[in-house]
Amino acid sequence: MFNRQQAKSVSSVSKSNSIIISTKTKEKESIKDNLLLEKMKLETQRTRGLVVNMGLSWYKIFEKEFSKEYFQKLANFIADQREQGVVIYPPPHHVFTFTRMCELNQVKVVILGQDPYHGPNQAHGLSFSVRKNIPTPPSLQNIFKELKSDIPDFIIPKHGTLSGWARQGVLLLNACLTVEQQKSNSHPNKGWEKFTDTIIQYLNDQSSNIVFLLWGKDAQHKGSRIDQKRHYVLKAAHPSPLSAANGFFNCKHFSKTNGYLKAADLDEIDWSQLPSEDELPFD
Repeated sequence: MFNRQQAKSVSSVSKSNSIIISTKTKEKESIKDNLLLEKMKLETQRTRGLVVNMGLSWYKIFEKEFSKEYFQKLANFIADQREQGVVIYPPPHHVFTFTRMCELNQVKVVILGQDPYHGPNQAHGLSFSVRKNIPTPPSLQNIFKELKSDIPDFIIPKHGTLSGWARQGVLLLNACLTVEQQKSNSHPNKGWEKFTDTIIQYLNDQSSNIVFLLWGKDAQHKGSRIDQKRHYVLKAAHPSPLSAANGFFNCKHFSKTNGYLKAADLDEIDWSQLPSEDELPFD
């Protein structure tokens, strides 16, 4: 039998070995991440500046899409438009903001939008969200109104930046990730829908207990293949002023989302956790 001194010695060696293994594992992961970053730089060149600043957890899974013909055509279309002086939103470094703020394996809620806002300085890669110092758009105003009605403690913020949701695992995903200035829905059928369908299919197949909020017919059509035995799908009218009164108001999707997450033993979303005006990102 070991005496106490021998037991302490064995324990000390075991801890040291664990630290060494952990350090080596972290070093290997760091090397892999650095290699991915270098690979992404080449991807930026191959896609003519379209794939920029993508979150590594996303790039690892979806990099194979970027070499496919449909995505190359999409990348060439966007690059040609920009070279011709066409203003496209969001700016290149914000197209994939959702991948940097919300880790792929941390997605708990998906809110599907159609395409980015098409006004100056609005879009920044999160559906329904706007950059700082920009007036809150009407659809987002209605989202906040519904939140105020649904979540008693929710206080409507003075800005429309939803990064606080994204950091909690809310994927704010548009069907199309770019748009031409002042031309709503100007980039359909260019390839974005296929790419974002791939994202939704991956989440559907590889995850479970995700809440999908599908507002409006377009979002509901895009989410029609979601496995409702694995996930929780909530549908309502779009929050646009043209349709919010037809079923978005009083849908109570935010409290229903948290009820489902709680029942699944997952952390609820703190819908009030939005950056203060002093903390707003995206200058």
